[in-house]
Amino acid sequence: MNYTQGSLFENFESVPLAGRMRPETLDDYIGQEHILGKGKPLRNMLLNDNITSLILWGPPGVGKTTLAMIIAKITKCSFVEFSAATSGIKEIKEIMAKAAKNKIFGTRTLLFVDEIHRFNKSQQDAFLPHVENGDIVLIGATTENPSFEINSALLSRCRVFVLKPLSTEAIIKLLKNAIKSPHGFKNKNIKISDELLNLIAVYSNGDARTSLNILEMAVLSSKSENNITTITKEILEGCMQNKALIYDKNGEEHYNLISALHKSMRNSDVDAAIYWLARMLEGGENPLYIARRLIRFSSEDIGIADTNALNVTVNVYNACHYIGMPECSVHLTEAVVYLSLAPKSNSLYTAYEKAKKDAKETLAEGVPLHLRNAPTKLMSELGYSKGYKYAHDFEDKIVDMQCLPDNLKNQKYYFPTDEGREKIFKERLDYLTKKKHNS
Repeated sequence: MNYTQGSLFENFESVPLAGRMRPETLDDYIGQEHILGKGKPLRNMLLNDNITSLILWGPPGVGKTTLAMIIAKITKCSFVEFSAATSGIKEIKEIMAKAAKNKIFGTRTLLFVDEIHRFNKSQQDAFLPHVENGDIVLIGATTENPSFEINSALLSRCRVFVLKPLSTEAIIKLLKNAIKSPHGFKNKNIKISDELLNLIAVYSNGDARTSLNILEMAVLSSKSENNITTITKEILEGCMQNKALIYDKNGEEHYNLISALHKSMRNSDVDAAIYWLARMLEGGENPLYIARRLIRFSSEDIGIADTNALNVTVNVYNACHYIGMPECSVHLTEAVVYLSLAPKSNSLYTAYEKAKKDAKETLAEGVPLHLRNAPTKLMSELGYSKGYKYAHDFEDKIVDMQCLPDNLKNQKYYFPTDEGREKIFKERLDYLTKKKHNS
């Protein structure tokens, strides 16, 4: 929890660059124009002093904490920073008691809860009455999808604003400001090319904090000659080489990436599919999880348009199981390329989904008597198997016999396409349909 300001005697330069460059006004805030630009909803709320409890949802380093501090300053609220990672119910109660006292004296309390998704249900519920009666303005920050991680009761009392990764241009602007700013490196003569600034911006992947940390590390690692600190590409690459990829195997990004892989393969975009595969593997995803999803894809999006697709993916799953990472990356790439370039058909998927709907609506429907076995005399007397026609006794092994319940007797589920080998199955189905009608 943060109730106090820093000491006047604190060495400002000892504060990391990202902390020194933290903006204090909306005009200095970079990014998020979709909610903070002129006429946009959050800016209007602030200008009209009509702030309500909010959830700020976005990846790390996009300014969630900074925005909360600016909101507190604009609305003249008492700002309390609270981390869900280190605090619990006891601390919540202490803050609420203090907020209630502030309210008596006409001061609103803005409670900023970082990583609010880490609170369990009972901890999140502890905020509810205080949000409802106006003791606090709650601003929760989360990198996870609020729909899954925030209690519905609390979520319904908050407006959700999505913060986006900063653009490359915004990161470059931020870096240039840091070089010129009195809070940054104004007292140093920093020489760095636009090419290297762009390199930092691209590498930071929309994370302002990461970009400033890299710049600061590069400045501190570079030699100065004649009062000029020159940052070279070699120095910069050394500062960036240990950056970990942002990937949460249990979070929303996990599902975003597998979705991107699926949709790229479905669109036969082989290069995009390979890229998303690499994003997942290099981020630490379990290769067997990917292999299982490829097996599903082979039937859902290809099916019998290419009957070998399922064989390929099952074999690749076994290969991944046998040798693991990093060697199995090439096997997964083989499967991804094969599936991307294979003819596409979702006829099996749509057939089952349509049948599933009918099945759920007719669960009480009995199996027609002629399709039932009659292993006992009683069953035979009840009509089980009566009227059944054994296909092998007929020409072409087919006979015109109803195999669906009466209320579904003319229902069709499978509609083959003309893609790949499925065209052969379509022709076979057409032939069998005509043969039944003529028998």
